[in-house]
Amino acid sequence: MGVLRALRGFFTGVGARSGPARGENGGSVVGAVPAAITTFAAVVISLLDQLEDAQGGRAEAYRQLESVLWGDESDLQSSVAGRAIALAAQDLRVAQDTTAAVRMAASDVLVALARWHLHDVVSVLQGHLQALEEMSVELVLHTLHNLAIRYALQCVPFAGKTLAALRGVLSTAGSSRMLCAVCGVVEQWCSGISAYLRQREKCDFPHLGAAQLCAPVYSLGKQAMLRAMAVMMGVLLHAEEHHQHAWEQLLWLLHQYREVQDPSGVTRSLSYFLWAVMDVQAQVPRAKILAVIAAVHEQLCDEMEPPSPGHRAELCHCMVLQARICPEETIVFLYYKLRTGNKVDRVAAVEMLQALVRCDAPDVREKLPLFTKLVQSVCHDPAAQVRKAVLRFLGELLHSSAPGCSAWDVVGHLFGEFSRASGRLATGKLSVVEVWEERTVQRLCAHVLGSLDVSAGAVAKLLWPRLLQYVVPAEYTGMLVPLCRCLRALAERAERTEGEEEKAAPEALKPAEPAPLPAPQALLARLLVVAAVAPHTGGGHGAAALQLLQVLCGTIHRAVGASWATEIPLLLQHLAGTTAGFLDRAEWDSLLLKFLRASLEVIASEAWTVELSRELSRQLGGSPRLSWEKRFLYKALGTALAACGCLRHVREQTLQHLEATDFLELWEAQGIVSVVSRCAESHFQLALSSVQQFTGTLKHRKQSHALRNRAARATLMVIYGRMALRAPREQLLTHVERDIVGNVLQLYREGCQDAQLKLSLVQSVTEISLAIQAADAGPRFELCCKRELLQMLLEVMQEEPQESPVQPRALMAVEQLSKLKPRLSREEKCSLLAQCCRGVVCLRHPEQMEARGEAAAAAPVAPGVQAPSLRALGQLMRTLLREEPAPICFEDVVQVLRHWLASAEECERERALQVCVQLLGAHEEQREHGRGRACEQFGSLAGLLGPLTCDASAASRWRAATCLGHLLQIGAETTDVAPCTNEIGYLRERLNAVAPDSLLATSTNIAKLVCKHVPQGQAADFMDTVMESLQCTRPVRAWAAGRWALTFLGDCGEQIFQEEVPELVTILCTCLQSTQQSTRRCFVLRAMFILARCHQEPVIDSLLQRCLPMDSNTVEVWRSLGRSALGYPILERLTEKLRAAGDSSQGSECCARELGSSQAALEPHTIIRALCEMVSVLQSEGLVQHLLPDLLPSLLGQVSETLREEMEPSLREPESSDTSGRLFVEVLELVLSKCLEERWLRLLREQGAWASLAEPQAHSAGVCLLASVLLRAELVPPRLLQNLSTWLDSCSANLRLTATAFFAELMKDRLVEERKLLKPLLEAFAARARDPVSAVQQMAMRGLGNAASGAPVKLQRHGAAVVAVLRGGLEDGASVEVAAESLLALAKVLGPLVARAIGSAFEEVTRSSRAFWGAEEEALRCSAFTLYGALAASASASGRRSFFSREVEASFPSLVLHLGDPAPAVRDACKMALHRCAPFLASERVRRRVAASTGLSAAELQDELCRHLARDCPALLESLCHMAQSCCTGSCQAPQEAAVRILGLLMNAAPAERPQRQDPASRWGGGL
Repeated sequence: MGVLRALRGFFTGVGARSGPARGENGGSVVGAVPAAITTFAAVVISLLDQLEDAQGGRAEAYRQLESVLWGDESDLQSSVAGRAIALAAQDLRVAQDTTAAVRMAASDVLVALARWHLHDVVSVLQGHLQALEEMSVELVLHTLHNLAIRYALQCVPFAGKTLAALRGVLSTAGSSRMLCAVCGVVEQWCSGISAYLRQREKCDFPHLGAAQLCAPVYSLGKQAMLRAMAVMMGVLLHAEEHHQHAWEQLLWLLHQYREVQDPSGVTRSLSYFLWAVMDVQAQVPRAKILAVIAAVHEQLCDEMEPPSPGHRAELCHCMVLQARICPEETIVFLYYKLRTGNKVDRVAAVEMLQALVRCDAPDVREKLPLFTKLVQSVCHDPAAQVRKAVLRFLGELLHSSAPGCSAWDVVGHLFGEFSRASGRLATGKLSVVEVWEERTVQRLCAHVLGSLDVSAGAVAKLLWPRLLQYVVPAEYTGMLVPLCRCLRALAERAERTEGEEEKAAPEALKPAEPAPLPAPQALLARLLVVAAVAPHTGGGHGAAALQLLQVLCGTIHRAVGASWATEIPLLLQHLAGTTAGFLDRAEWDSLLLKFLRASLEVIASEAWTVELSRELSRQLGGSPRLSWEKRFLYKALGTALAACGCLRHVREQTLQHLEATDFLELWEAQGIVSVVSRCAESHFQLALSSVQQFTGTLKHRKQSHALRNRAARATLMVIYGRMALRAPREQLLTHVERDIVGNVLQLYREGCQDAQLKLSLVQSVTEISLAIQAADAGPRFELCCKRELLQMLLEVMQEEPQESPVQPRALMAVEQLSKLKPRLSREEKCSLLAQCCRGVVCLRHPEQMEARGEAAAAAPVAPGVQAPSLRALGQLMRTLLREEPAPICFEDVVQVLRHWLASAEECERERALQVCVQLLGAHEEQREHGRGRACEQFGSLAGLLGPLTCDASAASRWRAATCLGHLLQIGAETTDVAPCTNEIGYLRERLNAVAPDSLLATSTNIAKLVCKHVPQGQAADFMDTVMESLQCTRPVRAWAAGRWALTFLGDCGEQIFQEEVPELVTILCTCLQSTQQSTRRCFVLRAMFILARCHQEPVIDSLLQRCLPMDSNTVEVWRSLGRSALGYPILERLTEKLRAAGDSSQGSECCARELGSSQAALEPHTIIRALCEMVSVLQSEGLVQHLLPDLLPSLLGQVSETLREEMEPSLREPESSDTSGRLFVEVLELVLSKCLEERWLRLLREQGAWASLAEPQAHSAGVCLLASVLLRAELVPPRLLQNLSTWLDSCSANLRLTATAFFAELMKDRLVEERKLLKPLLEAFAARARDPVSAVQQMAMRGLGNAASGAPVKLQRHGAAVVAVLRGGLEDGASVEVAAESLLALAKVLGPLVARAIGSAFEEVTRSSRAFWGAEEEALRCSAFTLYGALAASASASGRRSFFSREVEASFPSLVLHLGDPAPAVRDACKMALHRCAPFLASERVRRRVAASTGLSAAELQDELCRHLARDCPALLESLCHMAQSCCTGSCQAPQEAAVRILGLLMNAAPAERPQRQDPASRWGGGL
């Protein structure tokens, strides 16, 4: 009835209202609540505490808790509710101390708690539906049933998960009671779903769709129906009258395979029904049982939806039940399917038979022979699936130890199937799926063989020879592991049962004829090959082969038992300690060959060894080409021949294999090398003679075999080298030069020197060199052909293309050959190393070849070829380091490598860095033994490697940092500074960055670590290499070079030796000259600044010593220094040097001693140019002005010194001006442009001051003009005057002139009086007045005259002395310029001087001035008239009026006469003097006339006076006529011209009314 209700609930549902809990008798449960507890929560907590403490009756406590929960409308806190749910859920489990009443009460409490916490309760119950006992599940189902009754609509959201959990319970239900319980729960939950679907609009939770709710109901309903139907059918079978109904329902059940989505439920129901049939032993109709068999078979054959492994096992179980119920029908059906069915049918049939073999029922096991025959009918089926099914059947058959099973036939079938699969795989024509199928067949064969039971004694005797014959054939290698296991098991069983009688084998198991046993040599050879070729494949072939060898020791040879018991475990231990990826195959082969050699020595049987060699030859002929098996067989054959004592056999075998070898096949050529070389270990001379005999036959071979002969020559060369390597040491040295090296060279010369022959030469030379070294030849042995071999190897390296593998091997040959005697000289080693580097480092990168269009001409260089070459080159360098003294050889190697490190090609730099890493590492190791001297290449290498830390290649950057780390370690050995290798390693990892800024920052940090380790004295080397990198085309690397240079100079500039500074300056200037990019030039200029900051004096000297004319780069250096903070100190130092250069040219010894003779001798022109460039960019004008007191004298001195030594007027020549003087003047102009305002500069230009300074005849005028401007601009500080004052007594006339002219102009200014300079200057001028140079005397007179303007008052004290000096300038012998300047100076000083200051000198001065009126020189006449006018002005003030009146009366005619002087200046001066003398004339009329003629010119005044004298002053006229007459007869041209002119005027002015008197003109004319 429960089942029917469940089925009805799937389609309709009714709601239910909740009510109070019911007791076991149906009444309401009302518990008593303690009076002390008044609140709802407190009551619940108290009851929970009681339940946890197990105090009192737990059932009663639950009843009270249920009553409280139903009796209060308040909600419980989540924590309290969770605690109550956990307790109740725990009591649902079946336990020993839990009664049924307690569990039922706990279930009712959960129902009451669901009133507020339905979600928590349902979740707990869903979890309890799994992994519980049947009784506990029933309680959970009861609780879910009650929940669905009381909270029908509220349970709908949990329906999906709950019904899914019920499906799991239903699938495991084992009783009808459980099925009824599940159906009751399903009925109530389905009723709730039905009610929800009718009134879901009234529900307050989110709406759920009908499809969403019906899906789990449908799935669970199908399953419930199937289970219910199977149970019902099982019940019906107990009554015979209901059997027909049961068979009808069986057909319905089978029909469900086509209806349901998951057929596993149908199979479980079917299995349940078949169990029931077998249990009641009901007679099933044949049609029905066939239908069941067909249905089960159809499910197994379903390819569209293959059954799961669990479902497949259930189907096979159904088949077993059917076979037990109806065995005949089942066997007939399976036989039919095996004979007529398709591939899938046959597989399913074999699988069913396999299930029958597993069955332990007696009625089934007695039919096993029949099942085996059925399977044998499809043993040769071509389908892989059928073959696998048969193999699985055989495995099950062997595992079950079924009687009547022929182990012999099974073994044959297993190995046959394995061989069949191997043959199909060997064709290479299978698809991927087919390959997988065949490999699966092979694995199944091995698995089945491994499950073979060898415990039966009769079977063991048959299996031993049968299995042993499968060991040797190579086609069964894949079966070796299980085969060895079986053989070992058989051998162990034989040892255990030795001496016991065993039952005879059944007749069916006895073979028709005995199986042939393999030869012991064949077993040994095969198992060794397996152990060598595949030690880790196939589940451990190597270990299996060795273990079988140990088992077969008695079979192979009884003498090896003891030795193998020790040696084979060692081999197994070695094999167990490695894996397939880490096993050294060469080492493993060596161990096995040593084992073979030791075994042959133990056997010590010549015949046995001969037979072994023949067996190895046979297996060698049958082994596949290009296999590791063939390679090991060659080695084993050589080992066997070496152990063989029959020399005739050895010789025959050697020649036979030499003749049979196909030298064109690489593996065969390598194999014959192994055979002969290993044979030479014991039979060296025999092997050598055999090879020589075969070598001699090559000349007589046919030309058609040219390729084979060429390959044979190459192989023979390798054989000679390998024989030398394995030859006994005592026999090698006597044969190596003539018989080995000689034959190698002969073969090389006679052969076609292709890549193969060259490679053989290289390999042979390498091995011969190693053999000689290992022979410990001693000092007497020398290889005479060593240099010839080296030259040959170098030619090979140069001739071979880039992709050839010859180069790395040739380098290794050179390395080994260089160790032999005679030793190479240092020059030879350097040449050798240079050629090797050129051949390796110059290898072009594939990308570069494609870029240059060389891809078609040559194949790209493989990366695998480059790396060995670089490693070999590094190893060669290591060898050279060990042979020669480390510093010497290291320097040679670095010099060779340095070129490639600075290469413009990225790939060449990268390779050179790889070699450099090895070189520095080797050098570091060599220096670790003691602290040596400083590494002389440290600076150059550091400078070269540093910028490479910013190379374009990340690998190059990493290697450059690694090299620097080695350098630091090397440098730390000679210094006390820690190497900082950890910091270098950390920074090296950061060089993987891509951003240029990050790379530069990291490189700079590395530079800070490296630069402080550069040894003193290597700064130039470091900077030289860094500056070379600055010219790199890649900007980042060039910037890195600049930063390295700046870091070194900034951190270590103070420690640089002074002697290195000139070279550093030269390096920087050279780099600047070759660098055009502005950014990089800034690095160089900045470096020069830092160097100058640390070593200012040497840097300045070095820059000044550069040749003139100064190039633009040197100009830029000076300008950059001028702009920097060092501008003023350097300018100050240049000023001192310029002064020292000037002093040196004057012969000043004191300054030269002060600054050093070398500095004093610096070229002034270079200093001037440097000054010019620095001043032109100097930012602050105040700095130049501050230096002006020292700079101006130096520049003026150089300007003066460039002029002629003597500036006498008689020696002046227009072409005597010097262009160098103009240079100094330009610099002086530039300097003053930084100090003077524009108006003063314009004044100097307008007045031609600069041109005057550069001209010898105008130099003094230019100096005076310059001094005048400086005075007006207030730029004449005391220090300037002090510096110039020293020139007044200089031995240089030019300097004395310049200083005298400057101070002469200075006398005009009040500065003289303010600074109290009058007296010393007057004294100086007085001294210069006696100077041998007239120009100096002239400037001295001018200075004395200018004193009247600068210090007129104080001049009174020195008036007499001044006048006396000036009068000295009027003496005979004085030059015209001096006399003229003296006259003018007297004119200047007469004004300020009082009468007593002049004294009696007034009269003498007056007379002296008149004496020059008739002088030939215009300057003298002009100066004399000027002085006379000054005398006239001071005559009244000096109390000399009467004297001067007389003088004026006497000189009046001369004054009138010179008014017509041909020189305008003289006429003007005479006119001025006449005006000033007018007050002293006796004639009133003449005085008035002169005074009234101020507006007339001198000529007009002369005409007016002549007319006046002719008319009113005949006496004066008479005097004038006499004066003119005397002048006409004089020798001076100017007075004659004046006299002629005035006589003409007098003739015109003669009065007509006095004819009686003789005309004065006629009288004078007669005189003319």
